[in-house]
Amino acid sequence: MITAPVSTTPTRTTLYQRSVAHYWDSEHNAVNVALGEIDGLHHHHYGIGEADLTVLDAPEAVREARINTELHRLEQAQADLLADHLGPVTADDWLFDAGCGHGAGSLVAHSRFGCHVDGVTLSPVQQQAATHYAERLGAGEQVTFHTADMLSTGLRTGAYTASWNNESDMYVDLDDLFAEHARLLKRGGRYVAITGVINDLHGMASRSVSRINWHYECDVHKRGAFFKALARHRLAVTTVIDLTHAALPYWRLRERSSHLATGIEADFLAAYQEGSFQYMLIAADRI
Repeated sequence: MITAPVSTTPTRTTLYQRSVAHYWDSEHNAVNVALGEIDGLHHHHYGIGEADLTVLDAPEAVREARINTELHRLEQAQADLLADHLGPVTADDWLFDAGCGHGAGSLVAHSRFGCHVDGVTLSPVQQQAATHYAERLGAGEQVTFHTADMLSTGLRTGAYTASWNNESDMYVDLDDLFAEHARLLKRGGRYVAITGVINDLHGMASRSVSRINWHYECDVHKRGAFFKALARHRLAVTTVIDLTHAALPYWRLRERSSHLATGIEADFLAAYQEGSFQYMLIAADRI
């Protein structure tokens, strides 16, 4: 099997990057841990679609498990939607997962297409866990996870049919990020992002978005800046889907889940409902 060369350590180690790596090395939120144990797919993103709120009324002995299963179903729906927009992919193709977390998105793509996937994360703990889950699901030979900087991966230029960020772009500079995606993608290759962005009509980040930034130690980008940066790096937008309304049921259910709520749920709901924050899928082709 041909493997893509990659640096074994991040090539740009700023103080901020080290803090991000430390955050995810130390993060053990039940939303990520308990939900992922259902099927080995540990998603580090949120969910979309109508939620079955009757799980909140389940008997106490099974309530937590049913809530977990429902939230995980919504997260899986989001991952499936991203995979739907990766374009034509064959088993011989290579895909790139920028900010792979515990690797669920890479494993979803591999399961869908039978392809090779390279995922990168700044967190050695996440990389080791993602590798374990890939091996446990029988995908270890085709899905590889690296401890590396998504802005400077060391992976092969022009080797990838598709690439994506799933709620990970807010940790980096957009120009640096899209320059690397453009380098990695074949001509005509597809880039997909699912992300939260600031609505430019509201100007600066609202109070709720500022609290989201503080909570996750990130910096959410403005919607306009996202599209302009794509264009600067020869990534031509083909699809834009506003998922804000579809994301609300996930947050409403999570807010009422006493064993999973972290306190940030009210800020997501407020930001989405007031219109200062939008949850979007954006797809672009490398030209």
